Amino acid sequence: MTRAVTHPVADPVLDLVTDPALHRADSAARRAGEDGEVSGGALPESRRPQVLLVLAHPRSDSLTAQVAARAADRFAAAGYRVDLLDLHAEGFDPRMTPEDEPDWQHRDKTYSADVRAHMRRIEAADVIVPVFPLWWFGPPAVLKGWIDRVWNYGFAYGRSRPGLAAKRMLWLGLSSYPAAEFAELGWDVTVTRLLKAGISEFCGITDASVVLLHDSLAAGGRVLDETDRAIGALLAPAPVG
Repeated sequence: MTRAVTHPVADPVLDLVTDPALHRADSAARRAGEDGEVSGGALPESRRPQVLLVLAHPRSDSLTAQVAARAADRFAAAGYRVDLLDLHAEGFDPRMTPEDEPDWQHRDKTYSADVRAHMRRIEAADVIVPVFPLWWFGPPAVLKGWIDRVWNYGFAYGRSRPGLAAKRMLWLGLSSYPAAEFAELGWDVTVTRLLKAGISEFCGITDASVVLLHDSLAAGGRVLDETDRAIGALLAPAPVG
């Protein structure tokens, strides 16, 4: 089931405004399926690709939330169905429980109903885009716990044919460090390796990338421009030959 995107209010400091044209495109995209198509020959609802946008920030007025909203608009304008998973707003519990602990002797273990519901949302997605602040040089606890509980043994990994292999993934992280200083300290390589190789590729998703939006405390609207470029690069047709 596709969930409607809830756009956060503008940041009281940055006062960023999303392009109204994108909202018009978003509305048109959401009308797809009411009569099978929208004007211009758009795909019927059932045939449109789907993106799972995972927001991991406690405040709905944060810059991170604005980046997620901007990404949602871009995907909708490109004809995608958008499933916005706001981990905090939906009350996701990142703590591991015995019910969801991997059983290395039983990869077909039945996990909790909550985790199975999240697994279905992942299965329905063609593209997965976590949007999160980089805290202590890694994803925040709620996102890490979502990976721990949901991307579980027998579902995301542990099989000869990975179930998530056909999906694409874009990690969108916000860092307060300037890009040059972050790279000089070697954190760009470390964070990219953790997310891309340690999670995405480990689970069979080879078409994965990590984009860090740097200097987030002073970047202003530039962060949204960089978000546009990151989404545009992901949506660009693959080169032929």
